[in-house]
Amino acid sequence: MGLQEAKQSIINYLKGVKSEWGKITWPTKQQVINETIAVILIVFAFTIFILLLDMVFKGFFNLIKLG
Repeated sequence: MGLQEAKQSIINYLKGVKSEWGKITWPTKQQVINETIAVILIVFAFTIFILLLDMVFKGFFNLIKLG
């Protein structure tokens, strides 16, 4: 592959990238905010769930240890 062919390949690639870049549909600001809040709430809910499970197992293992 010569230097000219490599240059043409790079140019063709960048033209393809530019073409595909125009096809992207970006989310709206409100959609990003809503989905961010949803992720934070889900993480918070799972954190509380894991905390409760930890407390239950800790209590259960303390009963076994005492018995």
